[in-house]
Amino acid sequence: MLSDKIKIINKLGLHTRAAAKLVALASRFESRIELIRIDSDQRANCKSIMALILLGGKCNTELELAVNGADEFEARDAVTELIVNRFGEKE
Repeated sequence: MLSDKIKIINKLGLHTRAAAKLVALASRFESRIELIRIDSDQRANCKSIMALILLGGKCNTELELAVNGADEFEARDAVTELIVNRFGEKE
């Protein structure tokens, strides 16, 4: 299992469009991929858009990315890249 801390940095946070991009990406991997709010320990399966939206990840929310499975290194790197690149948004 891999675990990294990450921060939502895009201006609109983990809104519907960003969550949909994350679900589409996470669904390509076999591994279980979760985001966990550090301030509340609330967990969201990254393959569930509803779970991600309910996580309430606003700009500057600190999260833990937890990945477990056969392709965990590739999954972690891809999800990290998506978040660091602001889900492809300009801000």
